[in-house]
Order: sequence, then C-alpha cells, then structure tokens
Amino acid sequence: MSAVQAVADGPIGRITLNRPDKMNSITVGLAAELTEALRLLGRDEAVNVIVVRGAGGNFCAGGDFDEVERLRAQGPEALEGLFTTFRAACDSVAGVAVPVVAVVEGAAAAGGFEFLQAADIVLVSDTARIADNHVRFGMIPGGGSTARLPRLVGRQQAMGLLLSGDRLSGRDAVALGLAYRSFPPETFDADVEAFLGALAGRSRRSTTTIKRLVDNGLRATLDQALTNETDAVVRHIIGDGADAAAAFESREARA
Repeated sequence: MSAVQAVADGPIGRITLNRPDKMNSITVGLAAELTEALRLLGRDEAVNVIVVRGAGGNFCAGGDFDEVERLRAQGPEALEGLFTTFRAACDSVAGVAVPVVAVVEGAAAAGGFEFLQAADIVLVSDTARIADNHVRFGMIPGGGSTARLPRLVGRQQAMGLLLSGDRLSGRDAVALGLAYRSFPPETFDADVEAFLGALAGRSRRSTTTIKRLVDNGLRATLDQALTNETDAVVRHIIGDGADAAAAFESREARA
C-alpha cells in the first residue's frame, strides 16, 4: 500500500498521508512519495491548490521510531537519508507554484508539526494536538523547527515551544500565527472544503504570483520586495488587459 495517495480532484490536488495505523509517521518512503506527489500535482495546470491531510483522524505523529532505529543501526549516512529526504518534502512546498494547504486534525507532532510550518496555509481543528515534542524524549528537531519556527513566531515563542515540548490546540496555533483558521470538529470537513473551494476558484495567475512575491520578499530587503511587487503588478495588469480593467471597474462598483 502506498504511504502517500495523490489525486487531482478538479482544481484541487489532494494528498493524503496514508499510514493511519502508525499515525502517518514519517519513513524515507513516505517522505519521498510526498515530494513526488507535490511535484506531480504542482505540474498539473488544472490544479489551483494542493491540500495535504492525514488518514485516520491524525495529521502526522513525526518520525517512525522503528525506521529511525533501523537506520541508526546502519550508520550515520543511512540515518541522514531520512532527514534529507524529509527536508526535500518540506522544501518542495516552496517549489510548487500553487498554494499548498496543510489540513490538520488530531496529532501533528515533531515532523508533522515541521511540515505544517513549511505549508503556505494551515487550517486546523480546534481540538488538534500540535507540538514539537522532541525534547520530551531527549531528542532535537531534525525537520526544520529550529530554522522555520523562529521565523514564524519569533525567537521567544520558538524557544519556549522547543524547550518545553508544550502542546498547542488548534486555537493556540492560530493565536501564535502558526495556522490561519481553526474550525470546530463538528463542522471541520465542511469548513475546510468551503475554504478550499473558494481558494481553488481564484485566478491561478493571481494566487501563484502572490505566493511567489511573498516567498521571495521574505528573503529580500523591504525595498527590493516593494520594487518586485511594483514590477509584478504592472506586468499582471498589462498581461490581463481587458480582464484587469473589468476587475477594477467591478471593485469600484462594490466600493
């Protein structure tokens, strides 16, 4: 059975981490399949948004303990392969033109939490259980938490979360800026689908340009990011021609 399932559902690319009996824990195989699924759906011009979920009521509980032990016995090069393969999966999000949405319910711990940090948008259940709990087991992060988390929530919050291993609810994650919206479990699926449907219906050219500008802007100076935005909006309007003019007229009418 494949550890990752991927299907294009109209304009929505759906990726499912599919090891429910292991809480979708990460193996080399799962990480490699996740990278390929993101790249495959990302190349589909009909797909406007990609969603990543976990099977069986959990997102991902982190690295598979048996896999880690097996690779450790083989030596450092084998063990390093697990982390470099998972890093490639996380890094693939930035390489996909369309938005990648992580939909989180149940547990999102360790590596699951780290993939959440790499996603473009995160939607969570109010009752999700989110944590980088490596420190509770005498371990350290290996999927990006020490690098991404401070950039997302600041040094103080990142240090607190990483050194305590404290668990967050979905609402906590939204309050910290780790997730965009939290939904109650009773309406979670319907709320998620409504959000995805609206996002998938947006102009693909607009959403992909916005994603690129934000990602590049975070790595640039403010001045360069503003210049890039000016250049992009001019190209966007010129390229859209009459469609852009109509959009401005529609906006004026609604004002």
